[in-house]
Amino acid sequence: MKIRKTLFLALVTGTFLISCNQSKEEKKEEVKNQVTKTSDEVQKVIDELGLVYVEEGAQTIITYEEVNKAQQDWCDALVKIGKLKEEGGDYKAFAEQVLSDAYNYDYGKVFFKPTLAYGDQTFRNDKKGALAYFIGGDADYPNDKGFALTPWVKARYDNAGKNNEGIQIYGSIAITMGNVWVTDKNGKEVMVDKTWVFKKGKDGKLRIIVHKSSLPFSPTK
Repeated sequence: MKIRKTLFLALVTGTFLISCNQSKEEKKEEVKNQVTKTSDEVQKVIDELGLVYVEEGAQTIITYEEVNKAQQDWCDALVKIGKLKEEGGDYKAFAEQVLSDAYNYDYGKVFFKPTLAYGDQTFRNDKKGALAYFIGGDADYPNDKGFALTPWVKARYDNAGKNNEGIQIYGSIAITMGNVWVTDKNGKEVMVDKTWVFKKGKDGKLRIIVHKSSLPFSPTK
């Protein structure tokens, strides 16, 4: 049943290319072999990483290494936006490129809840709203001063727990929960609670589909 389901998905999505000159039986056998090969490769990664949540029939798998790299790339990009602004570079163009490269806006839906947004602009459902948060200058978002323009000179992250316990992988989807620390040029460091969800595209790149950020809760005495 699993092979039949995977075979159907492969045929519908066009995952495999088959010669028009092949007979129906030959086509089925080739697809079956390719599905089996892909499934074996995916299963190998699942076993190596000790994953337990991967969806049935997954045809691609995200690794912990890819997730950690995507998180660090986000931190590095945040710092670079502010650095370009300070140096008189085209920080706007770079920020737009970051949103295309790191987020899923050009391919589908993104849920974005930034740290300092509030009221009816708490949630940003499009690239325009996200860009306004990072670099400001948008009349439709008058409260945004540009979070990335502080500027931050250093940014780092970690995930909850040890040994990648703060990362869940479900095949082409990965979820992270932890913290991000950003440091300004005066040495002041700020920590935020961060949850990301990454999706692996057909081009093999991880892109953010959920970004939830907030300041840690501090109870009053």
